[in-house]
Amino acid sequence: MSAERDSAVGEQVSDGGRKTAKAARTAAAAGPASAKKAAPARKTPAKKATAEKATAEKAAEKKATAEKATAKKSAGKKAAADKAAPARKPAAKKASARSAKKAAPAKSSAALKKAPAPRKQVVAPKKATASVPAAPAKTVAAHPQGESRTALVRRARRINRELAEVYPYAHPELDFENPFQLVVATVLSAQTTDLRVNQTTPALFAKYPAPEDLAAADPEEVEEILRPTGFFRAKTKSVIGLSKALVEQFGGEVPGRLEDLVKLPGVGRKTAFVVLGNAFGRPGITVDTHFQRLVRRWKWTDETDPDKIEAAVGALFPKSDWTDLSHHVIWHGRRICHARKPACGACPIAPLCPAYGEGETDPEKAKKLLKYEKAGQPGQRLKPPQAYLDAGGRPAPPLGAG
Repeated sequence: MSAERDSAVGEQVSDGGRKTAKAARTAAAAGPASAKKAAPARKTPAKKATAEKATAEKAAEKKATAEKATAKKSAGKKAAADKAAPARKPAAKKASARSAKKAAPAKSSAALKKAPAPRKQVVAPKKATASVPAAPAKTVAAHPQGESRTALVRRARRINRELAEVYPYAHPELDFENPFQLVVATVLSAQTTDLRVNQTTPALFAKYPAPEDLAAADPEEVEEILRPTGFFRAKTKSVIGLSKALVEQFGGEVPGRLEDLVKLPGVGRKTAFVVLGNAFGRPGITVDTHFQRLVRRWKWTDETDPDKIEAAVGALFPKSDWTDLSHHVIWHGRRICHARKPACGACPIAPLCPAYGEGETDPEKAKKLLKYEKAGQPGQRLKPPQAYLDAGGRPAPPLGAG
């Protein structure tokens, strides 16, 4: 039995030896392949880094793609919204247009009822680059065309500049040699022409040359001299009264202040400004009948009170221009812009005048309406300034000469 076990064990051992040898041969044969397989295991850290890099790049690529897709999507949505917006706007516009259309007939019919029939206007001939602006403020009435205050000032000053070119020789049209003669002549000019006064005063001043002389004069003798001027009794009382006031209150001298002048009998603001501007060189506006008429025609003011006219017009000009402005306006009123028949067709400021067309617009017919030197006729002064004579003016004839 033991022999059988021993032989069995030997067989097993021999079998095991054969198996072991076989295994050794197998291992030897597989040696190079296992070595090859084991090599990558040593390279694992490098491969791992490469794999991580590749993974990061892939993730970044995916993220960029996702962002692009999102941007594209939002851009598409915006474009769609933009396309839709105009569609909504026209609808709103359409609705407002419909409502405006409905309202329009009612408005237009109301306007037709209220609006008066348009007045046909005569258009003035163009001169240089003249325009017709105009607008007031405070005491100045608004121009019919809604002229602004600034435009009114510019137009008024331009008219004055134009008139200064037409009448460079403009001057007071009363003959005088001193302030006393001027104040007396101005008082006498009420309700008569300067020509008639100039024809009367030579005899008056020859007999009564100074305030003291006239203050002591016989009223009846003075009345006889002043008869041609009209209202001679009232005028006699005024000139004798002011002469007495000059002697008693001012030492026989004409005062050079407005507040003193207006205290004299027969002297108002108009007379005072004539004296101040032409005898003392102090600026003043002379608001006589011609001045009043023209400034209203030109829409410088709609005032009718002389003091308010003076204030309104004075506000349009520098104070230094007031005296010459008065001469320009008065001269234009006496020669061209008459009360009844203004010579619009011969007017140098027609393009600036809102009242163009009130008078004769035909140039040939208008030319026949001109007066004094503009028509080749004598002026109003018997002794006019040399500048007037140089410009073609002629002196007036003495009283009784025709």
